[in-house]
Amino acid sequence: MATGNPAVLQESSQDMKQRNKPLIKGIQTPKKEVIRLDAIRMLDPSRSKLDTHETQRILSVLDETIVKLELSSLIPRIIDSLDRFADMLGPEITNDLMEHQKLSSKMEHLLSSFQEQDTSRAEEQRDCLCLLEQHLKSSVRNILRLLLANPSLCQALKYEVCARQLSAEAFIKAFREFRNFMHERLLTSPLEEKEKIQFMENISLRIKKNTETLTALKAELAATIQSRDEKIHRKDNLIKDLKNSLQDVANNYKISVLQIMQEGENQQKEELRASQARCARLQEDIQQLRAKLCMLVLEHRESELVLRKKKCKAEMEIEKWIQKYDADMGEKQAEYEELYALYSKEKAQVSLLQEKHAVLIQEYSQIEEERRIRQKKKERDLEELTTMTLAATRIQAFWRGYLVRSLFKLKRKKKKKKGKGKNPNK
Repeated sequence: MATGNPAVLQESSQDMKQRNKPLIKGIQTPKKEVIRLDAIRMLDPSRSKLDTHETQRILSVLDETIVKLELSSLIPRIIDSLDRFADMLGPEITNDLMEHQKLSSKMEHLLSSFQEQDTSRAEEQRDCLCLLEQHLKSSVRNILRLLLANPSLCQALKYEVCARQLSAEAFIKAFREFRNFMHERLLTSPLEEKEKIQFMENISLRIKKNTETLTALKAELAATIQSRDEKIHRKDNLIKDLKNSLQDVANNYKISVLQIMQEGENQQKEELRASQARCARLQEDIQQLRAKLCMLVLEHRESELVLRKKKCKAEMEIEKWIQKYDADMGEKQAEYEELYALYSKEKAQVSLLQEKHAVLIQEYSQIEEERRIRQKKKERDLEELTTMTLAATRIQAFWRGYLVRSLFKLKRKKKKKKGKGKNPNK
């Protein structure tokens, strides 16, 4: 009975670990499904047909180039078996192929001789190579023109000549991939390309955040499992210690040992149930977090659309205000230039008037000085005149006084004489 308990504990811990494994996987599957659906919706081209003549012309040029590459890659094989294809090709194409073979042989011979000879004739050899290269190009163009003029012959040659060179096959395959890539790019508008790039960045950011959340949950779950295993290990050690002590005192304390074992089993079951309940709660939390993550993704998409609309509206308003600002600044600049021209004209007039004013001030100062001198001279003359008038008045007064006194003296003398003449007659 005592030996079976540790095995039961180990089996229960292994069962719990196996139960916890689907929890971690269950979080990733809905996220992968959501990302897969969004990726299919965003990465597929929104259009299935080309809407402009330019794009159709580009693809038609690429398709014609692929056909010409396929035919030109068959030319060496056809030349090697020219006797077998002579009746099928006709005399004109056969003659052009033979001429092309001669030009190719000359080119190979010239290249081999160019490597063996010295550098004295290098310039001449290089000119010959350029001329032969032009002839080869024109020869290939003529052959392709003749072959493309007969589509049934082209199809028959494709069926008859199956093997190509590996390098040519690889180049044609790469060019086809380039054509498919160009077709996909032409079906995708620049706005869709920008949205696709933004979507991939958002997906990577979401995956990073979900990975961090999962890592944290895994760490928490691992810590919980580790703490539970440590507790079980401690209980196992306690049970082992109790077993050793029970073996020493088995004869005397069987009943107490059974009670202790029973208590240990009951406590172990209770802790096992508690750990199971804790794991169930963690699983519920994980499911709630998953639902919350989905809701946040939807909310963020809606807010992203709203913010994009606001951004477009703000950009339009900014462009409108910029245009209005440019128009206002143009009017202000024209008005400023007009006022500046008027200001320059008036400034020139003011400078001219200032010069005239300076001349007038100088003349006025001279006139004032002359007037002051005249006024001073006039005042001095007036003072002299006043002095002379006063002197003349005094002289006249003195002279009148003198004349009056002289008259009074004469009258007194006459009266005295008259008085003296009357006294004797009495």
